[in-house]
Amino acid sequence: MPLTFTLDPSIDPALRDGVLALWADVSNAGGAVGFVPPVTADDIRPELVKHLAGMAEGRTRLLVGHDEDGAVAATAFLVHNPHRLMRHHLWLYTVMVHPRHQGRGYGRALMSAAERTARGFDGIEALRLTCRGGTGADAFYAACGYKEVGRVPGAIRVAPGDDRDDIHMMLAI
Repeated sequence: MPLTFTLDPSIDPALRDGVLALWADVSNAGGAVGFVPPVTADDIRPELVKHLAGMAEGRTRLLVGHDEDGAVAATAFLVHNPHRLMRHHLWLYTVMVHPRHQGRGYGRALMSAAERTARGFDGIEALRLTCRGGTGADAFYAACGYKEVGRVPGAIRVAPGDDRDDIHMMLAI
């Protein structure tokens, strides 16, 4: 069954806790969303608070996908570029699909929903994101139409002796 997407839902305790649980589950399953396992919702909470502060300031938007049971199953934060010369580009952060939904097309559905959302914003000409090398995420994003536009070798240290490339990708819209 497909996801139901909502842009800028009301942030209540259930949604907040659902996003925290999603983020922890994705991280603990090896997803490259800013943490390495093991993590708890309490470890992630400060990062979510930063995203929520961006929402309160009007520079960040939340796209959330709920599954057939109403659980938070996917998210992407769309962040307006604050630099006056780059306001025509929108950043995607914390792009996640719950591990139990992997392989069901939810990732592509999330990326399509993010693109449709961005097309609805005045003046936005491109979506940009970064991903951790060595995870296969870059191949997934390429299959969604994103092009690699830069790479910083070894910029992400996930463990001593395990440095990954920071891959920058873009989709013109």
